[in-house]
Amino acid sequence: MKRRESIEVQVGKVGIGADNPIRIQSMTNTPTSDVDATVSQIIELIEAGSELVRFTVKDFKDAEAVPKIKEKLEQEKYDAPLIGDFHYNGHLLLKKYPEAAQALDKLRINPGNVGFGNSHDSNFKMIIDKAIEFGKPVRIGVNFGSIDQRIFMRLMDENSKKEQEEQKSSEELVVEAMCQSAVESENLAKEYGMKPNKIILSAKVSDVSSVVNAYTELAKLTKQPLHLGLTEAGMGEKGIIATAAALSTILNKGIGDTIRVSLTPRPGASRTEEVKVAQQILQANGLRSFLPSVTSCPGCGRTSSALFQEIAEEITEYLQKRAKEWKKAGKKGFEEMRVAVMGCVVNGLGESRNANIGLSLPGSGEDPVSPVYADGKEITRLHGETRISDFKKLIEEYVENHY
Repeated sequence: MKRRESIEVQVGKVGIGADNPIRIQSMTNTPTSDVDATVSQIIELIEAGSELVRFTVKDFKDAEAVPKIKEKLEQEKYDAPLIGDFHYNGHLLLKKYPEAAQALDKLRINPGNVGFGNSHDSNFKMIIDKAIEFGKPVRIGVNFGSIDQRIFMRLMDENSKKEQEEQKSSEELVVEAMCQSAVESENLAKEYGMKPNKIILSAKVSDVSSVVNAYTELAKLTKQPLHLGLTEAGMGEKGIIATAAALSTILNKGIGDTIRVSLTPRPGASRTEEVKVAQQILQANGLRSFLPSVTSCPGCGRTSSALFQEIAEEITEYLQKRAKEWKKAGKKGFEEMRVAVMGCVVNGLGESRNANIGLSLPGSGEDPVSPVYADGKEITRLHGETRISDFKKLIEEYVENHY
């Protein structure tokens, strides 16, 4: 896969676009004016692996809280870039609280609701001027749910005047309107003095096929870095599957420089789920590695299901815990390690040989010993109650010797 060429934009200490890794972004759902709650959630997201964190700045209380949030995070030694999300009244908030712009690492602007009628361009300019004044980059984020109606209505009018067989579908018009809004806003920002290395674009919609088409077209029209995501993915499995389908398709076209998984959290659930899903999408597509991966079979009538499932779960949890400790110890490269925990000898031997280190469990009625392979070679055979603890020791030895 050849990655799309893009301009590098520096957001705080994090490089976006060009040859930089595809970054993971998340967003808080606390009231921004509640400084302690927002700081706590930002730290939770950073600890989970979020490389940039966005929060809403919807009113004067939120804007006033921004420098306090930044200060508290710095006191706690957290320096992940902070992004302020502005809608409708961003020009007013930044005019009254310029220190908010100064504290943020990036400003997010929605061209569909920055202003209406004659006020649109002047309001947009006021936000761009503040970004330029403090040397901050912007993300111009187009959402279909709040698309610039001037552009959409113009395209609909043009479309209606065409011969019926030449008319575009409603989906095609949505994609075209989002792309035009993003590019026109990019050009307008440049006219106002914003440098190309300060602009990131996005074009989000909740429909999978539409968002894929939007980013495919937008990538042809601009060299700016692109932030990927569905507007609202949904809850649970539906949201995860829709996001994985959309982002994987776009990423495998070589498109995308930051991603966000916009899941609806279950009541009381941690916001960090969206970070973990984003990591899994990037890792599954071979774009980045965050944790050692576990290959385990689904099980069938040949497997001793209870034992197989328990061991697979225990090894997965063990690797997640140890990964944090290996990272603190300065070990590098272990994130790409593949560990196999297979349930019987049909595919188990082959998968175990193909992993960095793998264990093939005996299936029902099979030899009770479990061969262990490291880098394709059998190194030992395990059995009995200490099988799992012995396998963990072998994993530790492998990490120590290889990373």
